[in-house]
Amino acid sequence: MKLKYLLLMCLVVGCVTSAESQVFIGGRFGGRFGGGARYGYGAPRPRPNSPKKNQPKFKPVVIVSVGYGFPNLDKLQLPDYFNYYKGTASQSGPFTGAIDYQFNPTTSIGLLVTHGTVKMPYYSYNNPTSPSLNGALDNWSYMINFVRYIPASKAVTPYIRTAIGINSWSQNFTDGSGNTVYPPVALPDLAYQIGIGAKFNVSKNTGFFVEGGYGKYILHGGLSFKF
Repeated sequence: MKLKYLLLMCLVVGCVTSAESQVFIGGRFGGRFGGGARYGYGAPRPRPNSPKKNQPKFKPVVIVSVGYGFPNLDKLQLPDYFNYYKGTASQSGPFTGAIDYQFNPTTSIGLLVTHGTVKMPYYSYNNPTSPSLNGALDNWSYMINFVRYIPASKAVTPYIRTAIGINSWSQNFTDGSGNTVYPPVALPDLAYQIGIGAKFNVSKNTGFFVEGGYGKYILHGGLSFKF
């Protein structure tokens, strides 16, 4: 069966190659397709200028970005405990920083770093007035950052972000007196962020961005600088 398909593939390639040769000969030398009658024997057909040749050559740039995400989705990693219910979480960050190398008009690759903390009070059903337990997670994440740009105009550039990497956690669960009451819980090592957003260029090398996504945050905004 494999030999049969291989022979069939060779036959198709041979036919296509033969057809292309006939078109080339007829178009250039005035064969069966009448190319010579219009352009003269041996004269090549005129070709329109390619739009890509008229565009300026792209110069790679380094992009440095700083931003802030909201809400901090690390709060979803705070565990549930039997006989306790969660109160209202407080958060800081995630603060974000990225350095990317844009090597062509539509693609860049780099490093995205985030840092944030979340805290959660836990209340006993027998004492709902004051927390019986306090949980806190502190996280650093380091992700390879892929950005796909969608050229639109000089003022606005939409983009799609895909980032994946690792988490580094610090956790602490204490009672009302500050004593550690529970051992560390298992937290995910995988960090990721996907998003879609747009950059708004206020000058040649400076702009700001807004983004929506999921992973470390849902909404994200900040400044970017080209070097």
